[in-house]
Amino acid sequence: MTSKRKKHLTSWKVVRRCVVFFTTICVIPVLLFLMVTTDQYMRPIRSNRFFLKPQLGYTDKVPNAKMSKNMTAIGNRLEKRKQFLKRACKNLGLNLLGNDSLHKPNPWEFLVNTKYHLIWCNIFKAASSSWMYNFNILAGYSPDFLKKTKQVALNLARQKYPRQTTESLRKAFNNSLSFLIVRHPLERLLSGYRDKIEHALPHSLHKKLGNQIIMKYRPLTATGKSRRTKVPTFEEFVLYLLDCVKNGETLDMHWTPVAEFCTPCMFDFDIIAHTETLQEDQEYLILKAGLQDIIKPEWKNSAKGMTSQQVDKYYSQLTRAQILQLYHIYRLVLL
Repeated sequence: MTSKRKKHLTSWKVVRRCVVFFTTICVIPVLLFLMVTTDQYMRPIRSNRFFLKPQLGYTDKVPNAKMSKNMTAIGNRLEKRKQFLKRACKNLGLNLLGNDSLHKPNPWEFLVNTKYHLIWCNIFKAASSSWMYNFNILAGYSPDFLKKTKQVALNLARQKYPRQTTESLRKAFNNSLSFLIVRHPLERLLSGYRDKIEHALPHSLHKKLGNQIIMKYRPLTATGKSRRTKVPTFEEFVLYLLDCVKNGETLDMHWTPVAEFCTPCMFDFDIIAHTETLQEDQEYLILKAGLQDIIKPEWKNSAKGMTSQQVDKYYSQLTRAQILQLYHIYRLVLL
């Protein structure tokens, strides 16, 4: 073999070794990186349910990282809301026992499900229809029955959930998940007016009340025709409400202030949901209770009136003095 050919072979060996060397240090690490990062797409798809171990129920599903982070954020928000309530109660002195309606526990509107260890105070016009449905499901009524029946949902519920005494309710709080759903008080008031007065059913008690409001608060014209309008205006309704408070009369449950209705300063609620964040709050609540296979988030009347979009329209009918008087009535524990 000539020296020229030997030199050529030696050069080729050097080139080949260089190729192998650079392949080893560059290509193989890249392949390993791709194998690791794409491995998650080759694995079986896991459940998206959030793994929780609440006090009374849990799911053994593996957590989804995104949902877990979201549930943590919701939990933090609910905890801040709970602490805000405690501070407000303390600052206003509403956490001290007394003889009036604000300082005495009112167990009347609570529903206690002993099977699933769930307690709810039913605030009317704050997703009450939705959760009355859920509590009837938890009581054993079937969805088909609830869809077909003509019976009032609250009456059905009370057949399964008897009224509580203060002592029995406090005992239930020790081993249950308790919650209430709140709404801005002036928005809730407007919702009560629109549902029960403006759209009152014929021959109902609220229809009769509407007629009484018109007779008392609508001035007569020369012909007397003004009283023939079937529906009280929002201002006429507010005048009626202000007089009720002034005269110490009991308010209708659809617009009784929450501070008196559920006395939230007298009980240590675990969760305080809000209509403004209702979907997320309900999801968290149901998972926390371990009831995700039985009930689901509901808001049955969310599209009925879109009250939140009508606030300006109705409250612009009131004077500044009337709005301030309403604020005075509903100012306590604004959640």
